[in-house]
Amino acid sequence: MDFELKSLSPEQAAALAVDALLVLVPDALSTTPLAGALATLTSEAASKGDLETGLGKTLSCYRVPGIRASRVVLVRAGNGSGSAVRKAVTAGLASLKQPNIQQLGLVLSLLDDSNDAVSAAVQACADASYTYTTTKPSAKARALQEVVVAVADASAVQAAFDTGKAMVTGVEFAKEWANRPANHATPSMLADAARKLGRKPSIKTEVLGPKEVAALGMGAFMSVARGSVEPLRFIVMHYTGASKSSAPVVLVGKGITFDTGGISIKPAPEMDEMKYDMGGAASVLGTFAALAELQPAINVVGLIPSCENMPDGQAVKPGDVVTSMSGQTIEILNTDAEGRLILCDALTYAARFKPRSVVDIATLTGACVIALGAVRSGLFSAHDEIAAALQQAGESAMDPCWRMPLDDEYAEGLKSNFADMGNVAGRAGGSITAAKFLQKFTADLPWAHLDIAGTAWKSGAAKGSTGRPVPLLLQYLLDEAARPAPVAVAEPKKASKRARKA
Repeated sequence: MDFELKSLSPEQAAALAVDALLVLVPDALSTTPLAGALATLTSEAASKGDLETGLGKTLSCYRVPGIRASRVVLVRAGNGSGSAVRKAVTAGLASLKQPNIQQLGLVLSLLDDSNDAVSAAVQACADASYTYTTTKPSAKARALQEVVVAVADASAVQAAFDTGKAMVTGVEFAKEWANRPANHATPSMLADAARKLGRKPSIKTEVLGPKEVAALGMGAFMSVARGSVEPLRFIVMHYTGASKSSAPVVLVGKGITFDTGGISIKPAPEMDEMKYDMGGAASVLGTFAALAELQPAINVVGLIPSCENMPDGQAVKPGDVVTSMSGQTIEILNTDAEGRLILCDALTYAARFKPRSVVDIATLTGACVIALGAVRSGLFSAHDEIAAALQQAGESAMDPCWRMPLDDEYAEGLKSNFADMGNVAGRAGGSITAAKFLQKFTADLPWAHLDIAGTAWKSGAAKGSTGRPVPLLLQYLLDEAARPAPVAVAEPKKASKRARKA
C-alpha cells in the first residue's frame, strides 16, 4: 500500500483524481470561510444536521458537483486527536468497502495539523484495509492500493507521516508472520524471514542452529525444543544506525511457533491460536522492518529464540531439571510455562552486548489477559527510567502498556527443593511470578518485560494478529535515538561461520 503526503486545501482536494474522498470533519468547524465544492458540502451538511455530531458519524455522497471523485464520505473526527482520528478513519473506511476503490484521498485539511493525527490516520487506513491471503487463495486481496493524505501544511507533519508509514510496514510484517499457520511459519522459516530483512540497509542477520545453541550452554532453550522434529533456531539481528561504540538497545522476542503445552498439554478448544505464540518474535521482526525504512541514529540488537513446544517421547517432562546458560538450574514443574525457558537463555546472551536497555516481548501468560484484557500490554521493570520511557512511547504510539508490580515477595513461589528455582509459582499473580522468573536472569541488566498475551491477537470473528507492540517498540527506539547514548564497553562477539550457515 502506497501513501503520499500533500499540502492541499479542501478546494484542491476536491480536484484529486481518486476513486473516493474520505473527509475528516472536526466537531468545531473553523469559522473562516473556505471556497470550493468540498468546503461547501461539509459546512452545509454539518449546519443542516445531515452530518450528525458524534465521533465516527458518517455521511456518504455520490457524484457531488465540483468534486472529481465519484464517492465522498464525510466522517466526524471529534477533537481531531490521534485516537479520535483513528476511530474516524476506521468508521469512514467501513463505508468504502467497494472493490473498485483502489485510490483514496484522505482529507485532513479541516483539522489542525497534528503529528498524532497524521500518523494515526495512516495506520488506521492500513489496518482497516488489511487482508491476509498467504494461505487463503480464495481471499480477496486488499483493494485499496494508493492513499493521498491531504493536509494544510505537509512540511509540518512530514516526520510524523514517515513514522506512521514505517509503523504500517512493521505492523503488517508482524501480522503476516503471526497469522501464518504453524506449518507455514516454522523456526527455520522465521529464520529465513530474518535473513531477508538482513539484506536491507544497516541490518545484518545471523542464525544459530542446535549445535551452536548447545555450545552456548542454553539448556533451558534446548529443553523446550526436544519434543519437536523442527530444529530450533536462535536468530541474532543487528541494526546499526549509530557509531559502533554506542551501546545498543536489545529486543528479545519469544518465538514459539506453536505451543501445544508439551507434556502439560493444553485443552483442545482454541489451541489453533497457539500459532500466535511467536507474537513477540513477530514484533521484533516487524520493528526491524520499520527501522530499515526510517534509519534512526541508534544501534539495536534483536534476539529471537525460536522452536516448537511439542509432546513426543523425547519431550521434557514435569519434574525434570535443566541447566540454563547462566548456570542456574530450573525444575520444570509445568512444560506449558515454556516461553520463560527460552527467554531466560536469550536474556543471558543479551548481556554480552553491554546494552543501554533490554526489552523482552512475549505472549507469556494467560494471567496477563485476565489482569489487563486486550487494551494494554503488561509492563514489568525494576528500572523506573526504562518503565517510564516505555509507557510514554506506548501512549504516544497509541499502543499502550501498564506497569505491574515486581515485589520480591512474588518470587517466593518459585523456590524449589530440587533446583535453584521452579518455572512456575501457582496461579495467583501468574503474570508477575513469570516476570520474577525472568528477572533472575537479568542480573544488573537495565531490563523490562512486556507481556503481550492479551494484545498480540484477537479471537472470535475478527481472529488475527494485531501487530502489537510494534508501534510501541518503534516509538521507544525513536525516543531513545534522540537521547545521548551510553558507550558500549565491549564489542559483541560474532557468531561462527557454521552458525551463519545454520
